[in-house]
Order: sequence, then structure tokens, then C-alpha cells
Amino acid sequence: MNARGIPGDNSLTDILSRQRAAFLREGPPTLSARKDDLLKLKNAVRARLPELEKSLNSDFQGRSTNETAILEGAALVQGINYLRRNLKRWMRPQKRQVEMHFRPGRARVVYQPLGVVGIMSPWNFPVGLSLMPLATAIAAGNRAMIKPSEFTPATSDLLATMLGEIFPDEQVAVVTGGPDVGTAFSALPFDHLVFTGSTSVGKAVMKAASANLVPVTLELGGKSPVIVEKGSSLERAAASIAFGKLSNGGQICISPDYAFIPENEVNPFLAAYDKAVRSLYPDGPASGDFTSIINERHYGRLRALLDEARAKGAQVIEVGENSEATRTRPHTLPPTVVLGATDDMGILNEEIFGPVLPIVPYRDIDEAIARINAGPRPLALYFFGGNSEDRRKVLERTTSGNVTINDTLLHYAQDDLPFGGVGPSGMGAYHGIEGFKSLSHAKGIFEQSRWNMTGMLRPPFGWLSKFVTWFLLR
Repeated sequence: MNARGIPGDNSLTDILSRQRAAFLREGPPTLSARKDDLLKLKNAVRARLPELEKSLNSDFQGRSTNETAILEGAALVQGINYLRRNLKRWMRPQKRQVEMHFRPGRARVVYQPLGVVGIMSPWNFPVGLSLMPLATAIAAGNRAMIKPSEFTPATSDLLATMLGEIFPDEQVAVVTGGPDVGTAFSALPFDHLVFTGSTSVGKAVMKAASANLVPVTLELGGKSPVIVEKGSSLERAAASIAFGKLSNGGQICISPDYAFIPENEVNPFLAAYDKAVRSLYPDGPASGDFTSIINERHYGRLRALLDEARAKGAQVIEVGENSEATRTRPHTLPPTVVLGATDDMGILNEEIFGPVLPIVPYRDIDEAIARINAGPRPLALYFFGGNSEDRRKVLERTTSGNVTINDTLLHYAQDDLPFGGVGPSGMGAYHGIEGFKSLSHAKGIFEQSRWNMTGMLRPPFGWLSKFVTWFLLR
């Protein structure tokens, strides 16, 4: 294990013990202290963004610096700004109702920091998905330990250096290492654990956390569907789907995973999608804006899914402007469409996490809804069309983490909306006030008045007690 910038004993349990001792010693930070810490984090991200762009490009061996700036840097800075603007209101005690027979007593809820929050972040967005949970933990008054992915070592080391310069290790610590460190990290007795990653690993994390009764927020993934309504603009839908599918090389937990297209509009949609891909990436996969697959292992997994689909009769079609880049850049997969996929193919069962879009024809909206509901509940769902009966059915009869209508990905960027999954796609939420509450303890406080009526409900019981009891049971 490596815990950069942390002196002395670097064991996970020692770091946790020192953070918890500091939390108990110093007590909850003030509003001013929290806002100052958030500002320090924001300024560090802005100052280090060029270095973060370089480190991510190195880790991916081809990651768009523009996407890093927009999807990680700008999204994170805006999220921190949102927390700072709203924190004063969230921290105020909330007055709660007191029933007549307990008046003039008073009730309120105060949100207290939990203590030490563990954060396990993934490789696909190692900056945003480490630092946005960290910002939320800081806003709620907590200390934090972060375990980033071993697949992005250059970025993990830079994050450790950056955070070590602005926070003492008793407040924020970064620990690095492989799966063995991740396993040990997930078993620590944190006050809350935030994990972002695959469903299979999420299950193991939740099982490990349960031994210490550690509450968890799991942001997982799954197969997020797109429905294009009959008669809607195929050009608009194709442009938005291409953006969502191909950003970060398709390696986004809320990427459109597969698309329901009306059966008589499949060919026009394919043409529109091809045109949209060419517009986004005029040089094809050689474009500096097109991101490679993270490593050879994940590249091989995607190739195996395509080979299996092809072997079982599906059409595998590369779209957009293709080039030699797929042979000269390491593990770069061109934008691809799969037609004729069947339910026995991995491409329709596994989360793809790459620039591959299966197209599923459908006859009517009930058929599309039934197919979605037959599978695990997705992290995201996308619908393209008007304010129609079909849209109402989709929103009412499907359950997903979040929904974007007539675009893709953008629900994540709405700071005032909760973000999280449901069932196999996750549990709990962060972003918005829901994130602040998730990483806080809502303490209910009842303050009894000197003059009150509760003595009527204590022995010795007489006629007045019986009358009050009769009244309360009405």
C-alpha cells in the first residue's frame, strides 16, 4: 500500500484512527471552515487542470484533453460552487411539527457530520468521481479517505500530491494500491462508504461493509436504454446519442447502452448516426477528441463481445470516418453499431462500456417498456420524442436512477438533482441536498417546555389520564 504524503505508520487502520481522533478532538467544522475548504479544493483543481489532463492522457494512452476539461474539471468546479452557495441553508436547524398535546414543546432536526467517509473511485472519471464525493463529504463536515483505481496510476499519484498540499492527512488522505488494498479498504469501519464502479464489485464492497454495519452509497451501472419515439427527429436523436455514446470512448456509467428504434426507421437512424459521428470526429478515431479504451484487458473484452455477436449472425458496422488510428493507437475501438443482436448475445446482456451501440427495433412503446422491465433497473434512461402518451408511459412504467429527455448524460450535470441508481444500478444518492443528507446524521431534538401536559399520561392514572388517552386514540 502507498499512502503518499502521510508520515509515520501508513496502515489503513492507522490513518482511519488518526482521522477519527481528530474529528472527535476538533468537533464539527464551522460553515466558514467548510466553505474555505471547498474553495481550496476548487482552486487546486483549476490550477492543476493542465497536469490532470496530461496524467489522464497518459493513463488512457489517448484521452481527450477537452473532455477532461469539460466532463471532469468544469463539472467538478460547478458542483463545488453549488455546494458553497447552498451550504448555509442546508446547515440551519429545521423546525419540525409538534402535535398539540406535546405543545409548547419544540422539535427540530440538525444535520451533524458523520465522522470519516471512505471513497472508492473508478478509473473512467478518476478526478470527478473522487473529488465530487470528497467535496460533498467536506460540505457535510466530514473527513475522508480516498482509494482511487489502480488503472489510472499517474492520475492517482497527482491527486494524492494535490490533496496533500491543501489538506492535512488527518482531514483528507489518499491511499493507492491494487485489489488487495481495495478489499481491505472496503472492510474498514468507516462512518459511511461511497463506492463507484461495477455491480459485481459493488456487491463485494457492500458485503465487506456490512460486517461493520457501515452504510453505503453505491453508484454502479448497468444497461441504460434509449428510446426514440416514432416520428421524432432522427437527426436530433442521433446527434445526442452519438455524443452520449462516444464521450470518453463510451466509458461512462450513464452512457446510452443500447437504442430502441422504431422498426421502420432503423436504416434512416443508422444513416443519421453515421453522419453525427462524422460531425463529432471528422478524423475518426485518429481525432484528438476521441478517447481510447483504458487498457488492453477492456479492449479485448469489447472485441470479444463483437466477435461473439458477429459469429451468432449480427451485423457489426463501423460508422463515421475510419482511419489507421485503430491500428496505430493502443486499444482504440472505432464507433460501431450492432444490428440484429439477440438476447443470447453478451452485447445485450453485459454493460458495454465502450463505443458500441446495439440497435433494437421495436413495434410499439409497450414492447420497449416490457423489454426494459424484463432486465435489471438501469442507472439512466433516455427518451427522444414529444410530450406524448408514449413518454408518459415510459416515465410512469419504468424505474431507473435518472432520466434525460431529448438529450443524453445531462441529468448528471444538474447539481440540484440527486444522482444515483436503484436496485442493481446502485443505492443512495449524492449531488443536491440528497448528497449532503446522505453524508450527514439527521439528529432529531425535542425540547420540553417547563409547562406541559405529559404528566397526565403518567401514573397514578385517574379519570383525566383516561380522558386524554381516549382523545389520543380517536
